[in-house]
Amino acid sequence: MRFRYHFVKSLDWFIPAYAKIDRAEHDLARHFVLIHLFGPTFSQSITVFLYLTDPHPGLAGWTVIACIWLFLTLPFVYKYSGNLQLSAWLSVELLTFASLFGAYFYGGVSSPFLPWMLVGLLLGFFYLSGRSALVLALFAFNITGFVIAYLAYGFPERLSHEQLSFIGWVSILSATILMSWMAIYYADMVSMRSDLEREADRHRETAIRLREAKDLADKANRSKSIFLAKMSHELRTPLNAVIGYSEILLEEVDEKNNRKKSDLERINSAGKHLLSLVTDVLDLSKIETNQVELKIGEFDLNKMVHEVVATVAPMVKDNGNELVVRCQPGLGIVSTDQTKLRQAALNLLSNAAKFTKNGTVTLTVQRRTLAVGEWIEIHVQDSGIGIAEADIGRLFQNFSQAGSSIATRYGGTGLGLALSRKFCVLMGGDITVKSDFGQGSCFSIRVLAWMTEQQDVDDDVELNAPLPLAV
Repeated sequence: MRFRYHFVKSLDWFIPAYAKIDRAEHDLARHFVLIHLFGPTFSQSITVFLYLTDPHPGLAGWTVIACIWLFLTLPFVYKYSGNLQLSAWLSVELLTFASLFGAYFYGGVSSPFLPWMLVGLLLGFFYLSGRSALVLALFAFNITGFVIAYLAYGFPERLSHEQLSFIGWVSILSATILMSWMAIYYADMVSMRSDLEREADRHRETAIRLREAKDLADKANRSKSIFLAKMSHELRTPLNAVIGYSEILLEEVDEKNNRKKSDLERINSAGKHLLSLVTDVLDLSKIETNQVELKIGEFDLNKMVHEVVATVAPMVKDNGNELVVRCQPGLGIVSTDQTKLRQAALNLLSNAAKFTKNGTVTLTVQRRTLAVGEWIEIHVQDSGIGIAEADIGRLFQNFSQAGSSIATRYGGTGLGLALSRKFCVLMGGDITVKSDFGQGSCFSIRVLAWMTEQQDVDDDVELNAPLPLAV
């Protein structure tokens, strides 16, 4: 393992950093370096043969020997040029020239050098696969020179055929080993590519099935939302009648008939509670089917806060809590959907009152100007049961509450926070929460203070200033 590590590291020394990013390109670069460092060893038998057999090698012999040794320089060319294409062109040209030049001077068409021309052709198509025409043109140019030299001067007989026969077998064997090496590597690459293509096909099929499943789920969800919206609308009519008649009967009931009055109050209270649940479902259905519309209008923010406080104060006191209001003076006129902002604030305050007993509920309202616009900030802080960090993520999901025991102990459908957050997002803002289990929570609303009917809310607006706790 240590030897392999150092061996691979020595190969990577020649490879530029950019080629190491892509695995396929990195493997190809390693193969190039490896074959040009160790490939010439297969042809050194020819160098030794020429040196020992040809008594007067002259320019021809020394040129062939020099070409064989020059292959060892190509990994360095690649390292310092950083261009594998250029290095491959030099390799193909050098091998083609050496093969044909050696064949011309040593044996002609039966020369032991000719098998190496096939290796050169294989190298050209392997490393320059995108330029096959140029590879063929390069070979045609070299072969043309070989033929012209033969037609003009013939083949010089520097060594006899008997002397060349032994080195011919050695050369063929060496070229076969080298070509087999490259063929095995190429087969591995093709196999790897086929595996990747099959894996890609499987992923595409999975993606198609997931998209179809998502489309079906979206269609079913839209159908569900439309059904809920229609049913909620149909339920409101008889509920309004129940509430209306109970109020008429309450006005007519004799003050002395406490039992009948108590029953009518329960009917009225239950009807109003059921109507609020139906309204929540209707609002949620409208949001999910993109049918909800903001009713943008100008109003006095101070007045709206006083109305919210007056509505929620009895609910806060029912659990023995103290309501503390910290309202920034001169909040002024704002432009947004007053009904939805009031509903969101009431949801937060009613939750704080429900989950706090003999404690404090603090309402803080302020208007802030930031780099990205002017904002309304409403913070509701309580000293109640708090929320565990692991449960915070479920708070704003439809029909979900912080814990399974919450619904059993405190009641509720889990729609209030989900709807409030959706309303705030429609108004260009959001709701955030900070909580410590057992010590209380702080929910914070932030919405745009000035909206117009034509204004499009940018979902990518960065609210870079953190929402503070109530102070």
